[in-house]
Amino acid sequence: MRRSVEDRLNPHRLSDSVDGMELGNRIGLIVNPLAGIGGRLGFKGSDGAYALRALLMGAPLVAPLRARSFLEALPAEVRLVTPPGIMGFENVRGTIHEPHTSVIPCVSPRVWPTTAFDTRRCAKAIVDNGVKLLVFVGGDGTARDILDSIDERVPALGVPAGVKVYSSVFAVNPRAAAFIAKRFLEGRAQPARREVLDVDEDEFRSGRLKVKLYGYLLVPVDDLLVEGGKTAFTSGEEEELEAIASYVVELMEPDTLYILGPGRTVEWIARKLGVEKTPLGVDAVYNGKLVGRDLSERELLELLKRYPKAKIIVSPLGGQGFILGRGNQQISPEVIMRVEPKNVIVVSTKSKLLTFKTLKVDTGDERLDKMFEGYMRVIVGYNREAVVKVEVTPRELRP
Repeated sequence: MRRSVEDRLNPHRLSDSVDGMELGNRIGLIVNPLAGIGGRLGFKGSDGAYALRALLMGAPLVAPLRARSFLEALPAEVRLVTPPGIMGFENVRGTIHEPHTSVIPCVSPRVWPTTAFDTRRCAKAIVDNGVKLLVFVGGDGTARDILDSIDERVPALGVPAGVKVYSSVFAVNPRAAAFIAKRFLEGRAQPARREVLDVDEDEFRSGRLKVKLYGYLLVPVDDLLVEGGKTAFTSGEEEELEAIASYVVELMEPDTLYILGPGRTVEWIARKLGVEKTPLGVDAVYNGKLVGRDLSERELLELLKRYPKAKIIVSPLGGQGFILGRGNQQISPEVIMRVEPKNVIVVSTKSKLLTFKTLKVDTGDERLDKMFEGYMRVIVGYNREAVVKVEVTPRELRP
């Protein structure tokens, strides 16, 4: 019998049933390999020319590592449908899933760099091939591409890898995504409509946060494992912010480098010091003076050579609770280990704390993340602190 073109291109193509496992156990997997590549460089996104610039600067790929983390936690009985090359099968190669993965020739396995068009075309092809769930690795831009290509035809779930992760269609981390996918296939996680949001990157780079709703995807929902959307700053918080800023400035130690993460609360601290803060970037002050503005990971590490005594000030992402790993990837595992986790200071208004159940950390280094697990003091006012649980591994994922 003559083999089809697709079969000849795809030595791993599945029949309708493999080892008794029906098509109902198949999920699609798409990786946007350029997602998040600009994070450690201090870029405010990885779309278009910025991804190419990051490549030319030698930035490491983030998304393939996140894809492997997802696959390592995914049960062996789950069957995958994926594109060839770095958008799919190269991430599966060498895992327990390789022998039972169907490769859809929606793009050349040698295509590089990949584009949004490739993501949209492959998403449509995979769904047309028949899957119960489409898992994608990327950020908000990737979520928009998935929305454009499949709308609400099948449920979708994001594995967070982007610089911007504001949409509520993402699992909190790759392991959580694998857990949700398993529960969904077992009929224990029901799909619900969740928002696909994205930030205007040009405005973002200018320090203005403009988030737009683009539509909805059907997402298997587990409230403890799927992120909520980011909440906005409210005008009634000025007094709280002033109190937090005054207290933090009083606590600042001499001859200590303070790395200031993004966000309105930390910006208020900089204002109290009399320095101009990059609203959505990472800056550094030493003895009350600005010594670095809109810094990349490399620039932070250089500063830490000059100023070895250092602390990090961050504020959790409203509605999600992430203090590290979302929007501040410049504060990388290498930077955090140089400063030491005990020297990470968290600040937040009380109203923001009410928008999430626990603080979260997702740096991409699981061993480092676990150092934060437990409880952390959060400065919420003048001489006022709250003790908040940091949950790196949701209890459902623990042995």
